[in-house]
Amino acid sequence: MSDRHLASPINIKHPDRFFIGGEWVAPSSTRRFDVISPSTEELVISVAEAQANDADRAVAAARQAFDKGPWPRMSPKERAPYLHALAAALTARNDELAHIWTIQMGILNSVAKFGTPGVAGFFHYYASLADSFPFIERHEPSSGGGVGLLVREPVGVVLAIVPWNAPLMLAALKLAPALLAGCTVILKASPEAPLDAYVIAEAAEAAGLPPGVLNFVTADREVSERMVRNPAVDKVSFTGSSAAGKKIASICGERIARCTLELGGKSAAVVLDDADAAHLAEHLAQSTALMSGQVCAALTRIVVPRNRHDEIVDALASAFSALKVGDPFDQATQIGPLAMSRQRDRVEGYIATGRAEGATVAAGGGRPSNLNRGYFIQPTVFANVDNRMVIAREEIFGPVISVIPADSEEQAIDIANDSVFGLNSTVFTADSDRAYKIARRLRAGTVGHNAYRTDFMISFGGFKQSGLGREGGREGLLPYLEAKSVLLDREPNI
Repeated sequence: MSDRHLASPINIKHPDRFFIGGEWVAPSSTRRFDVISPSTEELVISVAEAQANDADRAVAAARQAFDKGPWPRMSPKERAPYLHALAAALTARNDELAHIWTIQMGILNSVAKFGTPGVAGFFHYYASLADSFPFIERHEPSSGGGVGLLVREPVGVVLAIVPWNAPLMLAALKLAPALLAGCTVILKASPEAPLDAYVIAEAAEAAGLPPGVLNFVTADREVSERMVRNPAVDKVSFTGSSAAGKKIASICGERIARCTLELGGKSAAVVLDDADAAHLAEHLAQSTALMSGQVCAALTRIVVPRNRHDEIVDALASAFSALKVGDPFDQATQIGPLAMSRQRDRVEGYIATGRAEGATVAAGGGRPSNLNRGYFIQPTVFANVDNRMVIAREEIFGPVISVIPADSEEQAIDIANDSVFGLNSTVFTADSDRAYKIARRLRAGTVGHNAYRTDFMISFGGFKQSGLGREGGREGLLPYLEAKSVLLDREPNI
């Protein structure tokens, strides 16, 4: 492995501090989280670990800024320039942020460099809604009065909890609409991938956000749960596992706190009888290689016509076996490591379970023999999978797919919908009309056609245990707003 993994352009100013109340403050303890490179297993950096006092301080700062500060009392048009400034500060550090993404979780650096610049676009987009979104709507009152107004106001203090796989993008999807709405925010970073949040906090400081509007800590699950329980937090926006999401939802339910949950998936690709096997195989190999399959919306159940099962498995096995596993900074690499040791253990456990259940390993199934360090796993194809098997029911979060035969198009739809999840899906067919008809029957938040697709500029989120609410687009602004009816005798001067 090259020294470029650690000889990085990272320039975090205060890794030993938190950003609270507009200042970089010392933590209440000397405890640290170690960030480990998944490619080299070497220490990248150590950062401060928040304890209960730090979490309480961050929440109190956000509460004070919301209740007494200027931010919620500004108009959306007054807040929009701050979002543009924050975006500009992030854009200036695109190369650093791409490097951070790779060394924290192993994404190909070429992919990180392509994806990172788009994050600023989320802030620019939501800033643009200041001019077009109906924050105030006029209605004819039906119960007296001269004018009825539907006003949309900030929901309050938001706890934004982001995971380790794509922390920069997922933080932006929460922060940009929350800030435009007038909320104040505590950004809680993952212990495995906290560096993006440091850069975001530095960007917020550079953009001149008022004190307490954006606060940042890195914390483990216990301290995070303490913030979820804090009555000063009005809303929790969480991206992560369904198990953690259920816990957060139950806590929020105890006090009717608002929550948006973007959770796990076991997404199905429904392959029709006219699908091109070569295109399907190449596309699924490339999409599965994205972040080494550590994507909640990944297509992991491939539902195929039974009479084409072997043909499609052969094509998939060939495409998956051809993927080059290795150093994510090497331009020739097509799939990097898993993010951490425990994640590789998890994936290997599911592969063992699949074998024990009677599924056939058509490609992969182990560690690459030529890589003696790093958390690498071969991209794996299981054939002859029954949808009742564990590998077809539970989210593996790695480069593992299951090919499931169906006897008819109707049965394929039933299999696709037979899951506790409903995040993403795709229909592979040459016929757009068939694709649309099936798309309307699939219980998933997104349905693509002939490709793995999601679109955060429209909306993203899931049915069933894949979550509550939507992120991205105009739909992603609504969860950060409360609707209020104002009934007046006469038209106000607005």
